[in-house]
Amino acid sequence: MEISRENYQFQKIVAVVGVSLFVIKFIAWYMTNSVAILTDALESTINVTAAFVGLYSLHLSAQPRDANHPYGHGKVEFVSAAIEGTLITLAGILIIYEAVYNLWHPNEIGSLDYGIILVGVAGAVNWAVGHFAVRKGQKNSSLALIASGKHLKSDTYSTIGIIVGLFLILFTGLVWIDSVVALLFGAIIIFTGYKILRGSIAGIMDEADEDLLKRMVATIEGARRENWIDLHNLRIIKYGNTLHVDCHLTVPWYMSVADAHEEVDAMESLIGSNFGESIEMFVHTDPCAPFSCEICTKNDCDVRENPFVRKLNWTEIDIADDSKHNL
Repeated sequence: MEISRENYQFQKIVAVVGVSLFVIKFIAWYMTNSVAILTDALESTINVTAAFVGLYSLHLSAQPRDANHPYGHGKVEFVSAAIEGTLITLAGILIIYEAVYNLWHPNEIGSLDYGIILVGVAGAVNWAVGHFAVRKGQKNSSLALIASGKHLKSDTYSTIGIIVGLFLILFTGLVWIDSVVALLFGAIIIFTGYKILRGSIAGIMDEADEDLLKRMVATIEGARRENWIDLHNLRIIKYGNTLHVDCHLTVPWYMSVADAHEEVDAMESLIGSNFGESIEMFVHTDPCAPFSCEICTKNDCDVRENPFVRKLNWTEIDIADDSKHNL
């Protein structure tokens, strides 16, 4: 719960910054009448909306589980990211529309020097907050914070391009550059929205996180105990910053329930210490079978029926498979 509160408090900062920069960018647009700055201001409108959607989702995901939500409320973060990705994409489409319109109906541009300063300050603040939001989100496994951070950073990159375009207009007097810059970064914004939307749908559909699975398998393999004869059918589901892990662990058949439980506790402790405080593990213990002897490294087994052949090095593909359990 401490991590959830951390995420929620940081998202408050994102929301406050979003509102502040929204005001600054619209002042810059009012001063310059630049469609490129308007694109930046329009995206800030989305920033503000998305920030408060993310804030609500983090508030909801921090709520304890209840009878209606036995796995907690963490999946609302995926919904929040989906909304944000959709809003970003719509902002990009609107930006392209405004840019194309301005190519045929150009506006007179003025006060570019003040506009550049205001947009530059807003961009720097955006990048700093976005950078820390992504880092915090990755550390705490919060898709909502990561989405907010990536949104702010993408806003910064578009701001940099817009500033370059404004300088070109300032020194060349070519007003059409304003629309070309807006078109280019409108396309970039649409692509960013697509990536966030794609990630949120993957989470809603419980798509496997291959990088997370690889890291977890490497951790378990590196601290493997001799009574962990085999590991299979391992699956990971994300609910906000909580990981739900379930697997089958093969242990010596003659172990007592208490001894087998001790092995499970050791694995849970290992994963919990390496992947954060919000871990739920469901481990099913299987008794070893005669065919298990070939991969069992236990030296003091008095009931071994077959000789040891080779050590099976676990991989993310191997431990996700359940077919060997049915041999």
